[in-house]
Formats: sequence, C-alpha cells, structure tokens
Amino acid sequence: MPLALARKYRPKRFDDVAVQSHVSTTLKGAIERGRVAHGYLLCGPRGVGKTTLARVLAMALNCERRGDPALGGEPCGECASCTRIWSGSASLDVVEIDAASNRGVDDARELRERAMYAPSGEDHYKVYIVDEAHMLTREAWNALLKILEEPPPRVVFVFATTEPQRIAQSAAPVLSRLQRFDFKRIGSGDIRQRLVHVLAGEGISAEPEALAAIARAADGSMRDALSLTDQVLSMGDGAVTAERVREALGIVPEDELIALLDLIADRRAADVFPTVARLAEGGVDFGGFLTGFADMLRAQLAVVLGGSAPDVSERARDALDARRDRFAAADLLRMLQAIAELEPRFRKSGQQQLLLETLLVRFALLDRSVDLEEVLRTLGGQSASGSSSSGGGSGGGGTGSGGGGSLPFVRPEPRPARADGSGNRAEPTPAAASAPSAPVARKPSPAAAPVESARPAPSPTAGEPLEVNRLAGRWDALVEHLRAAGKPLLATALEHSSPRAVTAKGDVTIELDEAIDFYARAVTDGASDVLAALREWFPAVQRIQLAPLSDAAATPPKRMTTEMVRAERIASLRKRDPILSAAIDALDLDVAD
Repeated sequence: MPLALARKYRPKRFDDVAVQSHVSTTLKGAIERGRVAHGYLLCGPRGVGKTTLARVLAMALNCERRGDPALGGEPCGECASCTRIWSGSASLDVVEIDAASNRGVDDARELRERAMYAPSGEDHYKVYIVDEAHMLTREAWNALLKILEEPPPRVVFVFATTEPQRIAQSAAPVLSRLQRFDFKRIGSGDIRQRLVHVLAGEGISAEPEALAAIARAADGSMRDALSLTDQVLSMGDGAVTAERVREALGIVPEDELIALLDLIADRRAADVFPTVARLAEGGVDFGGFLTGFADMLRAQLAVVLGGSAPDVSERARDALDARRDRFAAADLLRMLQAIAELEPRFRKSGQQQLLLETLLVRFALLDRSVDLEEVLRTLGGQSASGSSSSGGGSGGGGTGSGGGGSLPFVRPEPRPARADGSGNRAEPTPAAASAPSAPVARKPSPAAAPVESARPAPSPTAGEPLEVNRLAGRWDALVEHLRAAGKPLLATALEHSSPRAVTAKGDVTIELDEAIDFYARAVTDGASDVLAALREWFPAVQRIQLAPLSDAAATPPKRMTTEMVRAERIASLRKRDPILSAAIDALDLDVAD
C-alpha cells in the first residue's frame, strides 16, 4: 500500500524542514559542536514540523556517520539507523510516546526507569520523544522532574506540545530544565512551494489557483496541506484543478463570495435568504463558508486601504480592485468585527443557517445605521442637517452606494421645560410663565448644601429676571452650551437634573432626577462653569447649590455599564428631536460606536 504524502515526503534533514530554520539551525549547530542539551520543549501549532524535527534530531544523534565534517551536523538519511528511525520502525535507542494515552504517574515512572539503561552503542544516544506533552498530569511531571534535572549520560528528552501554557500551569519547574523552541505557522506561499515540489515528485501537474485553495484550507499546517492533497488526488487522475479541489474539499468558489459582496454593496437584503438557501442545498459547510467570507472581506479591506489582496487568486484580486469604491473601510471593519464576535457562538450553534442569514442581512442594512458623532454634531447646532449613513460610500458617513442614501436631521428650537421630578421637559402654560417666582412643589428634603461660592455678580441691569420657570425654560440651552464648550460629562449630568428653586439672594438649587453619586460629583465639580453660563441669561445668579441626595445613603451608587450608557444616549436623542425619534422607530436604528 502506498504511503501517504505526509509520510512519504517527511523531511530527512534539518534543512528540508520548511520555515523552522531558527530551530533547525540551532539543533544542527548543537550536534556539530557537541553541545546537545538533555531536554527540549518544542511548541507550536499542529502540523508545522515538531515531531519531524524531533525525529531528525534522533537520526542525527544516532547516525552511523555522525561527526563527518561533510555532513555539518545533518544525518546522512541513508544508513540503517537513519532509515529505521525515519520510518518509525522499532529502535532500541529512540522511543516515541503518545502522552495522550500514557499520561499518568505510573507511565512517567516507567519512562524514568527505562531511561536509566545505557544506549545500545558507545556513540549512540537514547532519545525519548513525548508527543502531546501537555496531556501529562501534574503527578507525572513531578515524577520526571528529578531525571530531567540530573539525566543519565547520553539521554535526551524531546517534548512536543501545541499548548505550552498548560505545561506552565501544571508543571512550571519543568520549563527551567528544558530548552524551549517555538515553531511558526507556515505561510501559504511556503505551503504552495512545497506542494509544487511534492506533486512534481509524483508526476502530477496542478493549477496555481488549486494550490492556493489547498494552502488556504490547510491554515498554516504543512501536514494538513499534504493530507488535503491526498484527498484531492484520490478523486481521480489527471491534473489538479481548482474545480476539483473545491469539489473534494467542499470549498465555496470565490465567485460566490464576490457575488455576496455585490449583494451587500447593492443593499439587496431580501436576496440574502435565497442565496443562503442555495448554499444549504449544495451541502456547503457554513463554518467554512463564514471563514472564507471573512477572508474575502479582509482582502477587500486591504484593497480599499491601498494595499494588495493577500491569499486570493489573480482573478479575485482583479474583482476586488474593481469594487474598491463600493465599500468604506469603516464598514468593512465593522463587518469583520461582527464576524469575529459571532464565530465562537456560531461554531456551537444548531441554527447556523439562521445566524448566517441574520448576519448577512445586517451587513446589507449597514446604511440604516446612524453615526453617533454626526448626530451629536447635528443636534449641537453645528450643522442644520447631516448625512448619518455610515455604509456603502467612499467614506465613513457618505451616501451609501447601491441605494443607501443619507438621512437628514433637523433640530427644532429648544423647548421650555419644567422640573416636575419626572425628568420630562414640557412647555409651560402661559399662566405658569407669568406666575411669580416660586419653587415647584417636590417631596420635602433636607436643607440644601452650598457647593460653590459665587464670584461678585455683574450688575443685574440687563438680562432676564431670575425665576424658576424661566430658568427651567433655559435648561436645555444650558446643557447644549456646556456640551459645545467641551464639558460633556457636566452636560450629561444636567440632562438628568432640573432647577428646583431660586432665592431672592440669587441662590439656585439643582436637584438630580435620580440619586446617582456619579452625576452629583459632576455637578459639584462643575458648579463654577454652570454659574458662568447662567449669568449670560440671568445676571442675578449668585450661587449654585445641589439638593442633598436623600436616597444616596439608603442605596449604593449605580455602576454605569455600557448598556446603561447606550440606553441613555438613545433616550436623550429621542427626547431632543422628534424627527430622530420617529426615524429610530421606523428604521430600527441603533447607536454605532
């Protein structure tokens, strides 16, 4: 029976191991100079050459021609010892152990006792290769600790693992007894180069696009790439084509992924469902499809930013370059972030098709999202109307391409408000506007404590008379003035408060809608800014004071969470602009970070 490609083309020399030259050069030099350590820890992803380099090390240490200057530390690969070790046959001096099935303390003790026996020859080494070393228990590592610290002569331990952090957690003292080497993932270019060499040895031609598809599917693992190539070759004879690779590996064609990009750019959300249904009928693995689509979005982002599309075919690269102006970099980043957030849940879900459809519909409706910065700038009076669409255009907030237009916002004049304890601002009645100054009825509370001494007030010959209703009517304008002045925290605190009373001396009492210590500190610290702003309309104001937080002692301060801030932003936008409130309901808008 013919050998699998991964075994048939396993490297026999240090120099033949792809990419890991930082490891192979060090090991080869150690053999050549006689400075071989007694223990090594080889760490890295699967299929990148850890066990292969361990075997090559064992071959070099027991090679019949070891010490030949012409070899330079490399094994000859042809003597009986090298052939036996490379093929995995039984050898007295090289023992390979799978720690996944031999992980207990008794297995470790047996290994320790076997290591006490001398090698079979005077110039040989006993090499123990322990694969999946992170599976060893804490007790097993403790049993090996002494022999790793003081090993017998000419005994070498090589531990290979994909999860070195587990060894650090369960057996930290072991790490200081071993030389650690971290292996790199193998890039697509190196994998394609190796596949060309392997297929040439097999006498088989292959299309570059086919090799690129296998390299992407291998995800940095040379062993996986060779196994996938075996899988493709088992489908039939002849050249390896891209269509053959897609059929054998169940890979979604790049044309499908590019068509999906067009669907999103054209905002054709309704076409998402038949597209996904067609993929489901074709037996597409949705997990692999999501990964492939993320790679295509990443390539499109690279093109939009002025770079070159990585790891895609020439035809796909040309197609992405033609779509450069149909996507904004901000939108592509948001889509990639959404995929990254969904992927852990997607892999475990039993409703993958539903999750994929929902995700693609969200992408197709990106032009419905509102840019928070643009909305706040519009509400602040800096522009009468603005484009808040963040999808589909050439910039972060331009007109969306393929049907996504801008959404104008018009801010009405600030409405006079009253402080009724509910936090709502309503227009006062004419009677209330002409009524004499008096505090609005509220639940009795302890005496107000002054928080800021006033500077000498200007002469009250100009401006409005200081009345609580007039002050309430200017409250929204005060909030906007402080926000425009670069005091957003103070402005937010005043949004959640209202004027409670004024005195004949010019003292203004402010009361919070809720007993939140966070807002109270903001008002206290910014009292001088509030005073200066109010004097532009009410020169008679002498002092700002905050009503005591009567409920603060009974209930702990609220911790502001991300969800609370988001909800408050939406509520504030709704309260300030009826047009925006209607748009939020009609278009199901959300706040974008």
